[in-house]
Amino acid sequence: MEKGIWQEIEELYMEFQQLGISQSVDYEKYYLYSLITHSTAIEGSTLTEMDAQLLFDEGVTAKGKPLVYHLMNEDLKKAYELAKEEAQCNTAITPAFLQKLNATLMRTTGGIHNTIGGSFDSSRGEFRLCGVTAGVGGRSYMGYQKVSAKVEELCFLLQERQKSVETFREQYELSFNAHLNLVTIHPWVDGNGRAARLLMNYIQFCYHLFPAKIFKEDRADYILSLQQAQDDETSQPFLDFMAVQLKKSLSLEIQKYKASHNKGFSLMF
Repeated sequence: MEKGIWQEIEELYMEFQQLGISQSVDYEKYYLYSLITHSTAIEGSTLTEMDAQLLFDEGVTAKGKPLVYHLMNEDLKKAYELAKEEAQCNTAITPAFLQKLNATLMRTTGGIHNTIGGSFDSSRGEFRLCGVTAGVGGRSYMGYQKVSAKVEELCFLLQERQKSVETFREQYELSFNAHLNLVTIHPWVDGNGRAARLLMNYIQFCYHLFPAKIFKEDRADYILSLQQAQDDETSQPFLDFMAVQLKKSLSLEIQKYKASHNKGFSLMF
C-alpha cells in the first residue's frame, strides 16, 4: 500500500529529530533567516539567503540591490523574533496581536494612507480603510467595512480550535488554515502575505513544531493553491500544497545535514 503524504512527513519529522539537526549550533537562527528570505522573495525581494545573513549578522547591504528589500527583510526578522518570544507565553491570537505583528513587519516600509474611508497608518498595523486588489486584473478582496468583524471571527475560531487539536497533522493543518483565512481576509493595505506566513509559523512555534517554509521557487503554485481554495471555498487545495512544502522542507534539511556530515576532509596547502 502506497504511503500517504502525512505518513511520509511524520517519518521525516522523526528522522529530523533523531538526527538532532535542530540542536546544532545556530541551526535555528540560520533556518529562521531562510524562512525570512523566502517569505520576502515571494513579495519581490531579490536578497539571497547569503545576502540576508550578511545583512543580519554584519550589517552589510547587498551591492546593487534596492534599500527597500533590505528594510523589508530587517523588519520581518524583528517580527519573527517577536513571534518567537510571544510563542513562549502562548500569547492568544487576537486582532490586536495580529496588528502588532503586522506593525513590526511594516515598521519602515509602511506609512499614512488618506482614503475615502478615512486615514490609516500601515506602519502601525492599522487595518485598511480602502479596497485592495491582487495586482493588475487581479481579484478584489472583501470590502474594508467587513475586515474588523472577519478578523475578530477568525481569531475566535483559532482560539477555540487551539483548545481541541491534538495530533501532529491537526496542529499543522490549523496553522495552514490560519494562513489561508488571514490572507483571504486581506486586512492590511500591504504585508498580508508576510503576516499570513508569520501567523502560520507562530502557531507552529506554539506547538514546538518544525516551521514550514514556502519556497520562493514554488511561488506560482503557492498563489494558484490560494486562488483555487478561495474560488472553490474549500481549504483542501492549500492544505495539499502546504503538505508538499512541509515534506520538501524536512527532506532538504535532512539531505543537507547528511551531506555535510558524510563529506570527508583533506588538509589543503
